[in-house]
Amino acid sequence: MSTLLENNQPAPSFSTLNENDQLISLADYHGKNYVVLYFYPKDDTPGCTIEANDFTALAADFSALQTVIIGVSKDDCASHRAFIEKYGLTVQLLADTSGELCDSYGVWQEVEKDGVKKWKIVRSTFIINPQGQLVDVEYGVNHAGHAQAVLEKIKALS
Repeated sequence: MSTLLENNQPAPSFSTLNENDQLISLADYHGKNYVVLYFYPKDDTPGCTIEANDFTALAADFSALQTVIIGVSKDDCASHRAFIEKYGLTVQLLADTSGELCDSYGVWQEVEKDGVKKWKIVRSTFIINPQGQLVDVEYGVNHAGHAQAVLEKIKALS
């Protein structure tokens, strides 16, 4: 099992392809933006769709606070493009098909449901400041109202 991250430690760096097959790195935002990095289980599933739509609805508010929203799942670039097109999403989605990014952020966890153990992405959100430090770490997020709660945290940091 991967190690869980904590506030006030450096955010693990990454370079991963987004929905348009462009390489996106945490370093791209260093010194410029807050980054909300949210991990979700799967494209076009009920909770993940609500979360992505909520972040999209608040995109202008986040942008006004120099904050970039980036979603991550193990789906590939084509799946991400279809998800974005279907719902008109404005968030950037990273394709962590190798699972390396999920491991480095500690979100790939073994869970048990109805006596059956399986590995999955635990819905989690990380707020990274412009200096590359984790300023808010939340594992086991409930999608309902989450984007608004994250926005309030960003407002408090700004």
